Amino acid sequence: MSSFVSSSVASSDSDTIASQPTLLTRYLQTRQFSESLIQNLSPEDCGLQAMDDTSPPKWHLAHTTWFFETFILKNQLPNYVCFHPQFEYLFNSYYNAIGEQYQRPQRHLLSRPSLEEVLSYRAHVDAAMCALLEDQSQDISNLTELGINHEQQHQELLLMDIKYSFFQNPLYPAVQSKDIWQFANEAPPLAFESFEGGLFTIGAKGDGFCYDNETPSHDVYLQPFKLANRLLTNGEFLAFIEEGGYSNSALWLSDGWAWLQDQPKPLKPMYWLQQENQWFEFTLQGLKPLDLNRPVAHLNYYEADAVARWMDARLPTEQEWEVAASWQTKNMHELGHFSDSQQWHPRGLDQQGPAQQSPLHQLYGELWEWTASNYNAYPGYEPAAGAVGEYNGKFMCNQMVLRGGACVTPYGHIRSSYRNFFYPKDRWPFTGVRLAKSV
Repeated sequence: MSSFVSSSVASSDSDTIASQPTLLTRYLQTRQFSESLIQNLSPEDCGLQAMDDTSPPKWHLAHTTWFFETFILKNQLPNYVCFHPQFEYLFNSYYNAIGEQYQRPQRHLLSRPSLEEVLSYRAHVDAAMCALLEDQSQDISNLTELGINHEQQHQELLLMDIKYSFFQNPLYPAVQSKDIWQFANEAPPLAFESFEGGLFTIGAKGDGFCYDNETPSHDVYLQPFKLANRLLTNGEFLAFIEEGGYSNSALWLSDGWAWLQDQPKPLKPMYWLQQENQWFEFTLQGLKPLDLNRPVAHLNYYEADAVARWMDARLPTEQEWEVAASWQTKNMHELGHFSDSQQWHPRGLDQQGPAQQSPLHQLYGELWEWTASNYNAYPGYEPAAGAVGEYNGKFMCNQMVLRGGACVTPYGHIRSSYRNFFYPKDRWPFTGVRLAKSV
């Protein structure tokens, strides 16, 4: 995977490991959903890679299959025959313990294997996995659970990456065949909810699957703080632009100001376009008029930090975010929307379905929320044993933590302790801004 990848281990609570039929069903559902994401893409689309940080959709489909073959089938299924001897090299992402990898920036050059052959590869591995799961051990259950979550991460990456690639096409094609775009009603006023300080426990607590970067749970002391009641909107960020936010060096971190000097003009969020004095936004449903009441998306950390300063606020720490958000975990599918909705763009508050009783809106789904926290190991962290230990720990450098999931994140994949991470310059992920203030 890309830098989006987090390292994984199964939960220590063995009672939460899914039973065989449930695990097999989830495995097949996950695999089928991945393939549904390309139903409106051509074979040519599936080979696109518009920048080094992205990967072609075809590669995502093959790499997630490679994961099950490499970490499970080759070790656990007697007499398993690999689909192709070179696929271990072509579709290994970064696991040095497994062997060498084909260069990431050149994945778009892999016209062979064809999309048809990659789908045959998936069918070959699926048949073997189904046979294996009929008589699974605990180790196989844990690894399969890891593989399912790994593939769910790549489902999000596939949508992120194809959106970026399609944006390079002046036709601005849509990934989604059905146009379901609607304008949101006026966003409620931005307000701040207060939270008391004190000693809190954060991190995964053994109540289901988690990645190892969510562990161990530990205590943190927080000063009183405030969080904004909703995400920042396009309209609010447009005001930042119109009042010279991109040209005010006092608002920008030094690294951010240096990044800004290399950006094409006029300065704006990645997927915004201005045509005949009207703003538009490119989405997975194609080019749409900018909806001022939807959350502003695809800002990098520098932009998020600068607009927070402009609004006399700051970004929350990941500890503040988790303490404020953890109580909503049980009903988060009603409070936000995820990739299962197949809308794949953040919605306005009036478009989210059932009314929320929480004073904090859009915590889950919609957009990943930048925090002010560096992506580091928790106290007492230990990576998983073996090659899967490379899944996360070696990325704990020079990146920032994001929380909450996005409209392209599968529901069921997210939780209050989930730690996503990207480099401060990254704009192609589905990222947004929630403001915070100190008390």
